[in-house]
Amino acid sequence: MARPVIALLTDFGTRDHYAGAMKGVALGICPDLTLVDISHDVPPHDVLAGALELAACFRYFPAGTIFLVVVDPGVGSSRRGIAADAGEYKFVAPDNGVLTMALEEAPARKIVELTERRYARPTVSRTFEGRDRFAPAAAWLAKGIELSALGRPAGSIHRLEVPRPAIAPDRLSGEVLRVDRFGNLITNVDRKIFDTLAQGGALELRVGAHVVSRVVSTYADAGAGEVCALFGSSDHLEIAANGSSAASQLGVGRGAPVHIVRLA
Repeated sequence: MARPVIALLTDFGTRDHYAGAMKGVALGICPDLTLVDISHDVPPHDVLAGALELAACFRYFPAGTIFLVVVDPGVGSSRRGIAADAGEYKFVAPDNGVLTMALEEAPARKIVELTERRYARPTVSRTFEGRDRFAPAAAWLAKGIELSALGRPAGSIHRLEVPRPAIAPDRLSGEVLRVDRFGNLITNVDRKIFDTLAQGGALELRVGAHVVSRVVSTYADAGAGEVCALFGSSDHLEIAANGSSAASQLGVGRGAPVHIVRLA
């Protein structure tokens, strides 16, 4: 039988003890765990960034993986903790929308609140529920308990308002959703939407006030430092600069408007 897998995604960073403490708690409950770090570098308190990172990677994990997602600016408040069963995967997280995009792609069969105290640490810190509530819940799931044992049905959960492109017959307007560590500007325009617009002829692409002169297949198709557009690994349009940071060169970041117009 394969070892159970918990994949962690947080905004805790690696300088402090927080991510390590969660792993220690989980291993104390389920010593056979395989623990995988997706990232601990989500910008602090940035729930949308966490949702995007999770959505970009969860499908590449083996079936049965449990995702422990703690980006939690509401820690200690009345916001709930939840666990979701999406068939091939399970998720444990605060009910703040961080699961929005993952559960759009893999709809949950069941979602419960983390209300059963026996599956949390005896004392739950008001400032570190990742260690005391979420990590134990994920570890007990890895150990084989049923999702329903963790608490009562959650009903409707919080969903983020994720920006969607506005589409017209000869143009579309989107925006930059995230900037990766290479300075690539990843937009909310997917390949299908773009190709539909491109069927009518040549396009003009702008990000902020900057015209992007061409769409390429891969970074190396652009000259050194040249700003270009391409479809990256998430199959969304991104603005990049070969060997450089498009974000720095253009002086734009998340939320920058992206306009694509079909030329007459």
